[in-house]
Amino acid sequence: MARTIAAFKVDYFQFLGPDGKLVDSQQVPAVARDFERLIKLYRTMVLTRVFDKKAVALQRTGKLGTYASCLGHEAAHVAIGSAMQPEDCFAPMYREYGVQFCRGVELTDVLLYWGGDERGSDYAKAPHDFAWCVPIATQCLHAAGAALAYKLRGEKRVAVSVVGDGGSSKGDFLEAINAGSAWKLPLVLVIVNNQWAISVPRSKQNTAATLAQKGIAGGLPSIQVDGNDLIACLWAMEKAIDAAREGHGSFVIEMMTYRISDHTTADDARRYRPNEEVEDAWNKEPISRLRTYLMDQGAWDEEREQALQEECSATVQKAADDYLEKVTGDAQPVTAMFDYMFAELPHDLVEQRAYAERFPEDGGHH
Repeated sequence: MARTIAAFKVDYFQFLGPDGKLVDSQQVPAVARDFERLIKLYRTMVLTRVFDKKAVALQRTGKLGTYASCLGHEAAHVAIGSAMQPEDCFAPMYREYGVQFCRGVELTDVLLYWGGDERGSDYAKAPHDFAWCVPIATQCLHAAGAALAYKLRGEKRVAVSVVGDGGSSKGDFLEAINAGSAWKLPLVLVIVNNQWAISVPRSKQNTAATLAQKGIAGGLPSIQVDGNDLIACLWAMEKAIDAAREGHGSFVIEMMTYRISDHTTADDARRYRPNEEVEDAWNKEPISRLRTYLMDQGAWDEEREQALQEECSATVQKAADDYLEKVTGDAQPVTAMFDYMFAELPHDLVEQRAYAERFPEDGGHH
């Protein structure tokens, strides 16, 4: 005789449609009517996009190293950062600039990091957050470790991490889910599903209906939201973070968005991705839909939009100028790459550092 011993469902939430109109005006979170806050977040989203465009331009002109664009992810990222408290901890991947700008990371810090300057990872205004993490999904375990520390200390703090659709297949992500579940940790894991793991589409990564159900498999409450809908992303993040802070354990949120850009500036997505798919994504992207909503509600207008664009351009240009001045007039020595990882260097790196010291500061070769 067979009997069902477990069953599950994954709920999907969307409040603001691609046309900038509320899906159901009778059932929306309070933040949908908090225009002062929405405008503040909209401004951060626009700043993030203007910054992103500038960073790509700096890379294309040889003034920045390989850079990972966040084009199309602005709603998901800004919602994550906005929902967190200063004392919380964020363990980023490598394109969550919107989160980090909300957390106090400077625009110049991001440029320094991608320019190969170690000072970019030493954020003065986000002291509780981890540096960028390029190895896939390992940041999820960093967040789980921080969450365990908070629980052991009895601190009402929450650790948050982000992983992509591809990264959600890594053991590190699944292990973080298991740790969060077994120890009931104050941990929120966000899958920012942008449909592409470099050149591998979501359809070839996993045949499950959702990626959120990976959290359910580990015993965690898990939902899916429209990742281009700032209201839905913010609502979900606040719900999860509040629950984690009050001792109710970990949570998984899958945010459905699209990577409109190349994976990084070292990639050319035109080689593997149809143009029609990208054009369709532009019709659903987060900034235009939120702007339409705010304008329809009389909370925003073209004059303020123009002023915002000019303000963001000036802010980003200053950050770029500061970055270029630092890396030219105040450049770190090559040995800096050894100086910020260990309290005491292992013997093999001591040897490598001594070898690096022999190179002239102008970058020439012996």
